[in-house]
Amino acid sequence: MATYKKRGYKPKKEKNAQEVEETFDESQSTTAEVFNNLDDAANKSEQWIEKNSQPLFYGLVGIAAVILVFLAYNKFVAEPAELDASNELAYPRTFFDEATTSTGKTADSLYTLGLEGGEGKYGFLDIADSFSGTKAGNLANYYAGISYLKMKKYEDAIEYLSKYSSEDELLGPTALGAIGDAFADINQLEDALDYYEKAANKKDNDFTSPLFLFKAGQIAMNLKDFSRAERLFTTIKERYSESSQGRDIEKYINGAKYAQ
Repeated sequence: MATYKKRGYKPKKEKNAQEVEETFDESQSTTAEVFNNLDDAANKSEQWIEKNSQPLFYGLVGIAAVILVFLAYNKFVAEPAELDASNELAYPRTFFDEATTSTGKTADSLYTLGLEGGEGKYGFLDIADSFSGTKAGNLANYYAGISYLKMKKYEDAIEYLSKYSSEDELLGPTALGAIGDAFADINQLEDALDYYEKAANKKDNDFTSPLFLFKAGQIAMNLKDFSRAERLFTTIKERYSESSQGRDIEKYINGAKYAQ
C-alpha cells in the first residue's frame, strides 16, 4: 500500500535536555526569589512586632480606654444631663407660651419669669448656662433671645440668639431672622440686611424663605440699594410666587426698578 506525507508537514522538534533545563531553572529561580522576599518581609514584620510589642499593647489599651470613657460619659453624664435640662425647660416655657398671647406689661412680666425662673425653678438664662452642652440648653438660648426681642431689649436678644444653633427647618431661619429684626429695630440696617439674607438662605421652604427675602428687600430699599432690592423681590416672584409675599410682588419689583 502506498503511503504519503501531508504537504507542509514538519515533524515537531523536540527540545533538547539543555533547553528544558534552562526553562525549568529560570522559572524555579523566579519562584524561589518571590518566596524568599516573602520570607524576608515576614521576618522583618515579626521582628518589628517583637520590638514594638509593648508600645502597641499600650496603644490598643489606650484606644479601648478612650472608647469606654466615651460610652460611659454618654451613659452616665450626657444622657442624664439632657433629661434634666429637658425637664427644667418645661417650667419657663409655660410663661413664654402665655406671654405670646398677652400684651403690654403683662407680657413683659411673663417673659421675665420665663427668663429668670422662680419658685426654685430654673429660667431660660439658668438653663442656657448650666446645661450649655445639651440640646435643651441650646434651645434655651433661642427662647431667651426671642423673649428679649419681645421686651425690646435688642442687644440681649442678639447675644442669646447668636448662641443658638439649629438645622431645624423653621427654628434655624427664624432665629437668624429675629437677629435681623433686632438690628433693624436699632437701625443697624446693613447688619439687618445681612441676617435677613442668611435667614432666607438657611433653609429653602415656602414660608421662611420668601418672608425674609421680602424683609431683606425692604431694608435694601431703605438703604437705597435698589438693584439689590429688585434682585431680592424678583427671587420671590420666580421661586415663591404662591407665598403670601409673592402675590403682589410685581409692584415691589417695579418700585425697585424705577427707583434706580
